Amino acid sequence: MALDDILKQVPLDDIAAKLGVSPDVAKTAVEQGGAVLLSGLAKNAETDEGSAAIENALKKHRGTSGASKVDDIDQADGDKIVRHVLGEKKQDVTAQLNASEKGGGIDFGKLLPILAPIVMGLIANATKGKNEGSTEASGGGIGDIIGGLLGGGNNSGGGGLGDVLGGVIGNIFGGKK
Repeated sequence: MALDDILKQVPLDDIAAKLGVSPDVAKTAVEQGGAVLLSGLAKNAETDEGSAAIENALKKHRGTSGASKVDDIDQADGDKIVRHVLGEKKQDVTAQLNASEKGGGIDFGKLLPILAPIVMGLIANATKGKNEGSTEASGGGIGDIIGGLLGGGNNSGGGGLGDVLGGVIGNIFGGKK
């Protein structure tokens, strides 16, 4: 699972139309937003409590996939996911993304709730069966899958989502406390 898997599940043309940008700008913004969401999930998965919360959330998203239209996506659920993943950093994260040169004028406050359910569905489907029948998450299972997405996994097109943003993710989730 890699960047291409996320892009295949996202209605890029519909997002572009809804947000008033070109499909290329929408694609770049989806890459950025996906990287930020995955980074937040990876950070949350570093603790047992965070991993358990992610596992519980993934149960709701198993069997779901992308949508052909933005209106088909449960954006209220997406907003809840974004608030949970980014926590108190939500406003700072969206402000940094909105200010980013690569953001292309996208309002990430609107984009992230569209992306969040899609990302959760992909992770849920990738983990399906791996932890079933177990009362606790296997060591690193969720973290490994998220890390594979961020690190590129089997992405033949170069780096993974983590390469997309450069320093923005590090500034948000990295060493600055």
